[in-house]
Amino acid sequence: MVIVITVVGAVIPALTQEYPRYRVAASIFQPLDSWVYPVLEQLSALGYVTTAMTGMKPWTRIECARLVEEASDALQKSILEDHRPSDLAVRLHAALEREFDFELEVLGGGRTRSLRVESVYTRVMSISGRPLTDGYHFGETIVNDFGRPFAQGANLTTGFSAAVQEGHFAIYVRGEYQHAPGVPALSEAVRTLISKVDQTPIQPAAPFPETNRFQLLDAYLALNFKNWQFSFGKQSLWWGPGLGGSLIFSNNAEPIPMMRLTRVVPFKLPALLGWLGPARVDSFFGRLSGHRFIETQSGLFGRPVDPQPFLYGLKISFKPTANLEFGFSGTTIYGGPGLPMTFAGFFRSLTDYGGEQGTLGPKDPGDRRSGFDFSYRIPGLRNRLILYADSFAEDEISPIRFPHRSAMNPGIYVPRVPGIPKLDLRVEGAYTDLPDGLLFPGFYYFNVRYLSGYTYKGRLIGHWIGRQGHGVQAWTTYWFSPQNTLQLGWRHGKVSGDFIPGGGTVNDISLHASFRIRPQMNLSTFLQYERWAFPVLSPGARSNLTSSLQLTFHPRLWNKQVDHD
Repeated sequence: MVIVITVVGAVIPALTQEYPRYRVAASIFQPLDSWVYPVLEQLSALGYVTTAMTGMKPWTRIECARLVEEASDALQKSILEDHRPSDLAVRLHAALEREFDFELEVLGGGRTRSLRVESVYTRVMSISGRPLTDGYHFGETIVNDFGRPFAQGANLTTGFSAAVQEGHFAIYVRGEYQHAPGVPALSEAVRTLISKVDQTPIQPAAPFPETNRFQLLDAYLALNFKNWQFSFGKQSLWWGPGLGGSLIFSNNAEPIPMMRLTRVVPFKLPALLGWLGPARVDSFFGRLSGHRFIETQSGLFGRPVDPQPFLYGLKISFKPTANLEFGFSGTTIYGGPGLPMTFAGFFRSLTDYGGEQGTLGPKDPGDRRSGFDFSYRIPGLRNRLILYADSFAEDEISPIRFPHRSAMNPGIYVPRVPGIPKLDLRVEGAYTDLPDGLLFPGFYYFNVRYLSGYTYKGRLIGHWIGRQGHGVQAWTTYWFSPQNTLQLGWRHGKVSGDFIPGGGTVNDISLHASFRIRPQMNLSTFLQYERWAFPVLSPGARSNLTSSLQLTFHPRLWNKQVDHD
């Protein structure tokens, strides 16, 4: 699968045909925690948007505007055919038109220069009771939060985001001050267990200090050329159709410094390949941080590893019909002590030509993962039920070829609960605890060379379900309006006793409310009760209560948009 993705990714720029044609201009990527994505996915589920690639995010703001135009045409067509759209769909569309007014002007041939402060925000989060903070071994109380630090007590985040756009160039910066309390040192029993499952030396009994830092999240420079956008800097990716997590790439960890090339608008392959329909490509080459141990033929390198390994990957998504989307992806960790980054080594990691898997020698092709995902609107229930799944395999060609060795994350989405049109429902399951697919306990997200695994600064890059576990999540959201929602969530996770002695369970229930209290101000609250049990961490079950309040200001009055010279 890595070979196929690499070859196709190399030839696509020369073969692609515009689909559709529209003005080329650089555009910043819409942040992954934006209210825009649930709204566009709701319109897509209702059938008003048919070319959105929901398994590949983030999208640029101009791509979002294109989808808004697509929804406009679909709503107008529905009215002309005497099929009155729902009141919610009309309001969703109207809110998006207001949000992307500048980008809609760009698509129409208008101004392309802007300087604006996107947001200023502050979040206060209190955690009473001991939370879980190690997703690589046990679990995490707070997931998919850009790797922000958290601990028992008061946690604070205050930040801003700003953007500059000029023709084919764009700059985006999102930075924030982060505070989190310190954490006591792990017990000797826990440190011994971690040493055993990770095959590393026992770490000293050192407490984790209090965090007080300014941290850049997404911050990059972008250049657009014929709707291929090159961006350089810290960036977040989400490669999967699910809400609770993506197996191969999510925002559970801090944004990774990378060079990225992505097709920001769908294209169509020529000739016979055109049956695959609209397609998009996303690729990156980045460098990891926080890897503490690497095994080589010469011995164990660690504390800290220098140089740190690289991480690179590529994803291709297709939409052959308005109801079906599927994608293939692959990532590789390569480099570090004993495995220098050379052209021959890079080629070997992509193709496996001349590679010697598992030898720890100079011809090791690296730590490779392949993924496959799809989403499908069920026939007869096109606007009422969507089935989707996300999967990945360790060092295999594809999850399609080896489903019995692949982690899975299936789900369903009901955009309108029968009888309650403003209520939706989403249910997802995830498992990395396969009865026949594990070579050893804790197999997924681990590697015998890269002992810190598929992590960035200690946080899993993939799904919160971890190295060997299974779980279920469910959410139901009531849409008062596009930017006024109330969501109830539930999560259950279980870590296998084959991986962590005694196993472990996590159960939580949450309530999330978001309200646009003023045209430029949003108030978001979050309340979660969690109960967990890991005998190795605590002899009895423990619980914690998380509450947070976030105020976000969108200062449109500070924005400057002028006609292009």
